[in-house]
Amino acid sequence: MFPSILEAYGLPEDQCSVRPFGTGLINHTWKVSCGPDEYILQRINDAVFHRPHLIAENMDALAGYLRTHHPEYLFVQPIRTRDGRSLVQTSEGYFRLAPFIAGSYTYDVVAAADQAYQAARQFGKFTRLLSGFPIARLHLTLPDFHNLSLRYRQFEEALQQGNPTRIAATGDYIAAIRSFGDILHTFEDIRQHSGFRLRVTHHDTKISNVLFDEAGKGLCVIDLDTVMPGYFISDLGDMMRTYLSPVSEEEKDTDLIIIREEYFRAIVRGYLSEMKEELSTAEMEHIVYAGKFMIYMQAIRFLTDHLNDDRYYGAKYEGHNLVRAVNQLTLLQRLTEKEKTLNGMVAEFSELI
Repeated sequence: MFPSILEAYGLPEDQCSVRPFGTGLINHTWKVSCGPDEYILQRINDAVFHRPHLIAENMDALAGYLRTHHPEYLFVQPIRTRDGRSLVQTSEGYFRLAPFIAGSYTYDVVAAADQAYQAARQFGKFTRLLSGFPIARLHLTLPDFHNLSLRYRQFEEALQQGNPTRIAATGDYIAAIRSFGDILHTFEDIRQHSGFRLRVTHHDTKISNVLFDEAGKGLCVIDLDTVMPGYFISDLGDMMRTYLSPVSEEEKDTDLIIIREEYFRAIVRGYLSEMKEELSTAEMEHIVYAGKFMIYMQAIRFLTDHLNDDRYYGAKYEGHNLVRAVNQLTLLQRLTEKEKTLNGMVAEFSELI
């Protein structure tokens, strides 16, 4: 499949090597080496992103804005084909090519608080630099991706239409989801609150979506397929969901799930170092809520999929999505238990930064 793609970019097939790269779960990624020149080639998963051209249009629009207003920012924009296209479509799908940033690295797991700080700062910087971008120009590449109201409705539908055996066996976890209903009500209030602004939001702030240099400093954010209008709670909350605990959502031993306060401190310091002047008073009051919002939504999604016989996420073993749901419910409980302490940290940081 590669010869026609390389040809579209004017790259000589006989002088290039193509090998798998990275650990991404959605798109397929390869590193292309053509002599001294290196590139990243991706096939967009159009089973997830049904309209890949909307992603390309978003990236072109963001690149143009940053080029005009913040030309110093490292924005990894896909390369145009010889005839000016942002994407190459073949019988195998949609492909794009971007330059490989020499000397850059990514991490799959947050291994130090400073990595959390650097990542949070980069995601905050991305949103801040694009604060003047006309948000109406940004396409929804995954409509309702972080719509908690919709996710809760899907959960309730699964209770009516899902696997009766699984529903009967998960009563305690269903009750736990319902017991955190105030998180849903707060989200619905946020959507009507004038103090909460829709911004250019990444929506997938795992550590692997940040480029680092050889000294461990953040360079920029990457993998921009999910960049859409959104609330700050999506980006900040997903960092809390994926950085705070030393174990991932796959961990079965709930005793290992804890809230690392030094990582919370690093996330908030990093994000506010870029976003403090952008956030309203109301938004500043919902920083800890951001973590609760994202963890709760993911717990709902995992339990919903379990009740629906694993149709969305799939399962590597029986009860896989139930394990994930219990994991996230535990993380949510741990965060809630520390909420007062963490809010105190936020107040302290907001004065210092």
